Amino acid sequence: MNSTLAYLTTQLDRAIVAALGDDYAGTDPLLVLSSNPKFGDYQANMAMGLAKKLGQQPRAIAQSIVDNLDVAAVCEPPQIAGPGFINFTVKSSYLATQLQAMQADSRLGVAVADKPQRVIVDFSSPNIAKEMHVGHLRSTILGDCIARVLEFRGHDVLRLNHVGDWGTQFGMLILYLREAYPEALTTADALDLGDIVVLYQQAKKRFDEDAEFKEAARQEVVKLQAQDPESIKAWKLLCDQSRREFQVIYDRLNVNLTERGESFYNPYLAAVVEDLKATGLLVESDGAQCVFVPGFTNRDGDPLPLIVQKTDGGYNYATTDLAAIRYRIQTDKAERIIYITDAGQADHFAQVFQVAKLANWIPENVEVLHVPFGLVLGDGGKKIKTRDGESVKLKELLDEAVDRFRNDLESRLIEESRQEAPEFIDNSANIVGISAVKYSDLSQNRTSNYVFSFDKMLALQGNTAPYMMYAYVRPQGISRKGNIDYDNLGDNAPIILNEALELTLAKHLLQLSTVIAEVERDLLPNRLCQYLFELSQKYNQFYDKHSVLQAEEPLRTSRLMLCDLTAKTLKLGLDLLGIPVLERM
Repeated sequence: MNSTLAYLTTQLDRAIVAALGDDYAGTDPLLVLSSNPKFGDYQANMAMGLAKKLGQQPRAIAQSIVDNLDVAAVCEPPQIAGPGFINFTVKSSYLATQLQAMQADSRLGVAVADKPQRVIVDFSSPNIAKEMHVGHLRSTILGDCIARVLEFRGHDVLRLNHVGDWGTQFGMLILYLREAYPEALTTADALDLGDIVVLYQQAKKRFDEDAEFKEAARQEVVKLQAQDPESIKAWKLLCDQSRREFQVIYDRLNVNLTERGESFYNPYLAAVVEDLKATGLLVESDGAQCVFVPGFTNRDGDPLPLIVQKTDGGYNYATTDLAAIRYRIQTDKAERIIYITDAGQADHFAQVFQVAKLANWIPENVEVLHVPFGLVLGDGGKKIKTRDGESVKLKELLDEAVDRFRNDLESRLIEESRQEAPEFIDNSANIVGISAVKYSDLSQNRTSNYVFSFDKMLALQGNTAPYMMYAYVRPQGISRKGNIDYDNLGDNAPIILNEALELTLAKHLLQLSTVIAEVERDLLPNRLCQYLFELSQKYNQFYDKHSVLQAEEPLRTSRLMLCDLTAKTLKLGLDLLGIPVLERM
């Protein structure tokens, strides 16, 4: 209902000028969507703020504004409440007109952004030679959802996967690969990711315990950086094997990414150091090249440097991130860059962004944002781990969610004496199980930690993916039972909103565009989840109280249109979360 809000704001501004004079043009009416039905749909509060300036009672000011207010096309006569609030109740006829326009629009009334931007969303970012674990869940799911919302709003989005595919660890990996798996360098598919993970663990153990191996590994890094053909071949093998396994996870999550790892920016690192030196920002400290960013100190209160070149001449994460910012702005022409990582990296990105600004690499028209998220916790509020103390593998977590829902579905089918094909059960288990994991994460405020619970996320009641899917399935069941084609209900069929539950549902449906705009601006997907949860509740209340197929015309068609519009809204909203729907459950 953001168009209604804009209309009322404009009309209030005109009424304020008419009542109080041109000096009060542009007075903020503080108009908000009311959270309490007894106050109407919207509430304006400006009279109390004007009372001191005018030396008048707030209610008298509110009355003079109302006397000059013309909102009859949209609202019932405004009411003054309390010390000077102005309450507005939108006419049901106006709501019906808005719903019909929403129904006829393939985008359900959500406009494309007035000024679409080139946006980069940097998310997921696993490390080569390591399996994706629960720590990658939030970045991957949040990033995909944010990208989907921005894409739907018409922005040109580049989804980047900044994988860890470069650095000193590859020296020990390549060296150990030659020792332990020499056949892998000559035989295709001789390794899988499980072997590579073991290889990493064994190589790290050798690196930590064997001084000769450690020195040889460092020399291997030098050869890799010098583009030695044999070293590059081994490096590519490690990257390709990991990439294939990552893609299995991304396919299961229905997440699309363009990989551009740390190695991509390797040719640009030296220029970063040279440019920082030319600007006078670079300072040598203990042999390293650093930038001391104002406001950053260590625990002792000493200035905390951002190291961009180590004492041995090598580069680090900060150098790569600075090179990435420059490339993304200068070459990709990004106007908004969004980094989605855990909150523990907040200081790192704050330093990197500040250095880039001091170097004048970030123009005024470019927004660079770190979007932090909290931890996924296990029972007891501690970081979720396996019994062995290892991070939970993402593949195993998804498998368990699917298996749990399959078992639950099969039990319910037995209780209901209902027969379903194995293909139906498998498809439902895969979609609902994985969707439950995704929705459970997205429904949390991303800045907070949350406790992971299969029981809660797979529940058929509450703010869960299964509950949302059942709300979507209900209108489809009505369609099948009544042999209804929702696409042919009639373009000019009236929507009738006589009952309280119909009005409540209608008003909530019309808030879709407002919620999506909020997610686009604030990058908080849980607001969309909350909207969809409340929509499901309101629809279920309507469904339980009012007959649809048995209603007389034209009420029957009107209620069918409400059912269809609810289903379309749920489907669109869930799609923006990266969650497909089922026609039956």
